[in-house]
Amino acid sequence: MSNIILIGMPACGKSTVGVILAKTVGKTFIDTDLLMQEKEDALLQDIINIKGNDYFKKLEEKILCDLQVKNAVVSTGGSAVYYANAMQHLRESGKIIYLKLPLCVIENRLNNISTRGITMAKGETIADLYERRTSLYEKEADIVLETEGMSVEETVEAILKKL
Repeated sequence: MSNIILIGMPACGKSTVGVILAKTVGKTFIDTDLLMQEKEDALLQDIINIKGNDYFKKLEEKILCDLQVKNAVVSTGGSAVYYANAMQHLRESGKIIYLKLPLCVIENRLNNISTRGITMAKGETIADLYERRTSLYEKEADIVLETEGMSVEETVEAILKKL
């Protein structure tokens, strides 16, 4: 099991922590949101706006299921936990770590919700997503790491200790 897979809400630090973690342990860094953008040659929000949430979700699941990497830190999109097959595929290649933050911190960090590329139903809020996803993150994670009040470096250290 060579990969470290990061899951969690948008703005919990998966990409930021992932880059530093990859540098620290000498692994490749993969951001599945960036893979989606590259495949579609479009921003995540544009994919949602133009092709819709259903298309976005199918694309995300395909990207996750097709991912074949070794010795990598993988930052997943916040909705990765919706796809059981994808999560099983990721689990077979490494450890899944949930970067957990309280809702109030997520809401404070998400000042660009309309442009960030978060798949949400019309009228749905970040609180709704948080409520729906938290139990999925906890179920899918090998390690749950509470990161409130931690710097990026402290989060990386905590991940390494847990592993």
